[in-house]
Amino acid sequence: MKLNIAVLPGDGIGPEVTEQAVKALQAIGTEFNHTFTFKYADVGAVAIDKTGNPLPEETLDLCESTDAILFGSIGDPKYDNDPTAKIRPEQGLLRLRKTLGLFANIRPVKAYDKLLEQSPLKTNIIAGTDISIYRELTGGIYFGEKTLSEDGDTASDLCTYSRLEIERITHLAFKAAQLRKNKVTLVDKANVLESSRLWRKVVTEIGDEYPDVDLDFLFVDNAAMQLILNPNQFDVILTENMFGDIISDEASVIGGSIGLLASASIGDKYALFEPIHGSYPQAKGKGIANPIASILSAAMLLDHFELKEEADMIRKAVERSIELNITTPDLNQDNKQISTKLVGEFIEDFIHHPNDSNINYKNIHLGQSTII
Repeated sequence: MKLNIAVLPGDGIGPEVTEQAVKALQAIGTEFNHTFTFKYADVGAVAIDKTGNPLPEETLDLCESTDAILFGSIGDPKYDNDPTAKIRPEQGLLRLRKTLGLFANIRPVKAYDKLLEQSPLKTNIIAGTDISIYRELTGGIYFGEKTLSEDGDTASDLCTYSRLEIERITHLAFKAAQLRKNKVTLVDKANVLESSRLWRKVVTEIGDEYPDVDLDFLFVDNAAMQLILNPNQFDVILTENMFGDIISDEASVIGGSIGLLASASIGDKYALFEPIHGSYPQAKGKGIANPIASILSAAMLLDHFELKEEADMIRKAVERSIELNITTPDLNQDNKQISTKLVGEFIEDFIHHPNDSNINYKNIHLGQSTII
């Protein structure tokens, strides 16, 4: 297969982790006889610094002319700490999602056995957790009309949803559940919000079309609590934009690090793949950022094109790196010298040599130690 992939490394640790995801895809291309072509463009703060625009037209044009987008992260303290800034890095990502019609954000949450002790939650509670969060991505309060009074003392953000926006992601969630454990949980606030009541009505109607899938409802405050008390009760979580943003970040603690969580943003024509973490500017250039979420996002990219064996190979490589403690300091306090690059190199090497990765790991690690 031939794929043209737009790479948008973005800000902070984005370029470092995205580099490792590209390595993994290049290794897959070599071993499985695919041709992946990568074209790079700026987005976020780095784009503002160069052009004054967080999403330059050249970047948007590239994204619209390629098969998929591999995204890093955006955000910079000079904008985060300035509430008066009119142009912000996040505007670039929001516009990209809206322009490309990326309405469904899919975020897998998995508890790896080797990392159960890394989580702040009890191991007996999180063991076996395997959740897929379906977050609507182009509607809701993030995109609603925003007002600020002339005196600057009153502000509002409008949350709006249409039946179509709810229907299209709901069908995806139910179809995903049919391939998993046949359960969908709608997370809303239908006891307070009119938009949530529309969600509940539409999702209930669509649920009748999938009689093999159980449909459950939770208010978002209760869902946030249940994620901590009993995450194994969930299979597919379906929710609106802001609730999904919050719930998925909360779910990241189950695995022990937000650096493990990948995501796919899917539309009718375009698809974007990115780690859910932010730009983590404090770690920029230090080689301590966890690249696994970005690498697993590359696996989701392969899934999108039905390259299941190739995607599974990346996941096996990731699991092996975790088993051997070839992980960055957020997951490996015993050896803080294992870098972002070394994790990426191990996963790349595993894809090329899956049957002798232990030997190759020793060689790589010895080389790392010699340099130090």
